[in-house]
Amino acid sequence: MKKKRQSIHKVTSHLHNPITQTPVFTNSISQLTLFIFLSLSLTPFSLSSSSSSSLPKKPPPLPILPLPSAPQLQWQLGHMAMFLHFGPNTFTDSEWGTGQVDPSAFNPTKLNATQWVKVAKDSGFSRVILTAKHHDGFCLWPTEYTNYSVSSSPWRNGGGDVVGELAMAARDAGIGLGLYLSPWDRHEPFYGKTLEYNEFYMGQMTELLTRYGEIKEVWLDGAKGKGEKDMEYLFDSWFSLIHQHQPGAVIFSDAGPDTRWVGDEAGVAGSTCWSLFNRSDAKIGDTDYQYSNGGDPFGRDWVPAECDVSIRSGWFWHSSELPKSARTLLDLYYKSAGRNCLLLLNVPPNSSGLISAEDIQVLQEFSELRRSIFSHNLAINALINASCTRGGSSHSWFNPYNVVKEGIQSYWAPEVNQSNWILDLNLQELVSFNILQVQEPIQMGQRVIEFHLEVLNEDGEWNEVINGTTIGYQRLLQFPKVKSQYLRFVIDKARADPLISYLGIYMDEFSILSNLSNTTSQAGINGSQVLHGHIESNHSQISAI
Repeated sequence: MKKKRQSIHKVTSHLHNPITQTPVFTNSISQLTLFIFLSLSLTPFSLSSSSSSSLPKKPPPLPILPLPSAPQLQWQLGHMAMFLHFGPNTFTDSEWGTGQVDPSAFNPTKLNATQWVKVAKDSGFSRVILTAKHHDGFCLWPTEYTNYSVSSSPWRNGGGDVVGELAMAARDAGIGLGLYLSPWDRHEPFYGKTLEYNEFYMGQMTELLTRYGEIKEVWLDGAKGKGEKDMEYLFDSWFSLIHQHQPGAVIFSDAGPDTRWVGDEAGVAGSTCWSLFNRSDAKIGDTDYQYSNGGDPFGRDWVPAECDVSIRSGWFWHSSELPKSARTLLDLYYKSAGRNCLLLLNVPPNSSGLISAEDIQVLQEFSELRRSIFSHNLAINALINASCTRGGSSHSWFNPYNVVKEGIQSYWAPEVNQSNWILDLNLQELVSFNILQVQEPIQMGQRVIEFHLEVLNEDGEWNEVINGTTIGYQRLLQFPKVKSQYLRFVIDKARADPLISYLGIYMDEFSILSNLSNTTSQAGINGSQVLHGHIESNHSQISAI
């Protein structure tokens, strides 16, 4: 651990313009006095009901743009979704089908969509996303635009509908449904003809969006093999159609508009990861992976990242493959959902139409690991003091004790025009921990640029345990185990007055920290240095891991 200097630093503060919402970056490096430290042992101040009712309520601070939409907020709160790659490839031991496989190959005799949904819900996933049509063009619903679908297969005697069965199961279980309709179609003869194929694609999309109730997510990409036909996709028309029929759905693609690809298929986000993004700087099918991985602190659009990865080596089920271990999934969770993203974990049904027992076992173990680690915040009973509170200590609306209440609707807010942003915690006993969880109320915008955590050691000195860049909806940081009673959470830089909705510490007995550089962030933003309280940007991209 790095020993922290104990001198008091002079700082300057430059906040954002509340009228234009222009982000002006702020630099804050501060230390607490002995008086504030000793005050942690005092009983927290509270108002009587009579005195608090006589005071006018302090309004919340102005949000800082851009902000998430309601569907984006709901998506982020879900933190994990389950991908279901299923189709003829499942039966032909393939990943990218040719589009020429006979429909008779598709015959999952034990298909049970209720089992898929139960596995997802029991494992903590908020939604399921099905490959309604993959690159081979085979449709898992009885579309009226092609015969290359379940209608031509022996499954259910040609009367089956995988999308319909999954939609019903998801609705009954109360989890969301998402659908992937591949733009690349290796079967459709119209593919390559701009007008004809875009009409075909939008016709199929309309079927999916109008037949199966509420759709929470529409997933599409720019994947296409080398040497394939050139094809112009009319993405803006597609997006408008989707939002027209399903206004509550988020649309995923390399460039949004609602959620973006993280830039890899390993399920790993950048150690710096902004929900801010410039859609105009991204192109579907031609992504700057580094830009997607970290986002953009100067971004004009709110487009958070989704981290897709498969539980097996391939995306479709193959009898020769085994699932990743539960500890591997936990590591992926830290590097995706723990880095302001949503983890999209693919769990492919097998050729009988069921999720395999070995996959279910791993998911159960993964769920148990998360429960064991995160079921109890070790700071829940801490005495908490803030460097300052919006409206003063007599206003409890922005009280620092909000940071141990679950949810992002309540939060601690500092007073305006301050240079010290510090939360001090007295745990009231010695506690061992190695995980820090921090959340921002993202409905107010993403604000924090840099932060760090210190603990008081046995010699009475403050040591820095971990530092990080960006928080967003959720940040999870791992570090070697420490034991202390007194903690100090310091926000060093922010785009505006920082707001913290949750702060937790936990003990993870299961993970092995083999590479601490993945959990410790550098101070540079976009390859630039912080000067005089603001960032001078060369508009290069944020460094990925």
